[in-house]
Amino acid sequence: MSLRIGLGFDSHAFMPGIPLILGGLKIDHPEGLAGHSDGDLLLHAITDALLGAVSAGDIGTFFPPSDAKWKNADSTLFLRTALEEVALAGYKIVNLDCVLIMHRPKIVPIAAELRERVAELLHLDMKNVSIKGKTPEGLAQDSTAVAHVVVLLESIELPNGDKLLALTADAPDQADIDGVVSSLVDDAHDMTALGRKRPFDPDDLT
Repeated sequence: MSLRIGLGFDSHAFMPGIPLILGGLKIDHPEGLAGHSDGDLLLHAITDALLGAVSAGDIGTFFPPSDAKWKNADSTLFLRTALEEVALAGYKIVNLDCVLIMHRPKIVPIAAELRERVAELLHLDMKNVSIKGKTPEGLAQDSTAVAHVVVLLESIELPNGDKLLALTADAPDQADIDGVVSSLVDDAHDMTALGRKRPFDPDDLT
């Protein structure tokens, strides 16, 4: 079994007149977080942690803020992309620990709801998702929200039965290979089932 750790970070300034989105939830608060997308810094930090754990770049690699098509985008899309990269690398999430640093809103009253939503998005048991709130004591960031995330991944192992099947499968000998080659050369094959439904017309290229 192989383990990997990912670290994610994001920060956004508060701005009046826009909704506050955290962890995929709309939070009742007079100010939201400014950003090119929906400003969901918690999902952004989780996305970066997942991508970093499998060395797949960062959120800007896939969704650059210079690209207008991601303007006001739902950050759950970013998270789904990171989950796909984790799966393609052969890993799954064990658990994650998140810290949200801001004066307002208070995180403790909404932490359970946030944990439930994030667990749902990540297809995890809620007990494997930790979300904590801290205030920026002594830091000059009263109008800013910050998120830190650490995620632990483990490699996906094949069941023993599948491993045994792969180890004991007979390798083709030269006669098998010669037979396949001969059938491809000598036999007539119907090509109509390979995707082309009508004869090729050179005018198709213009």
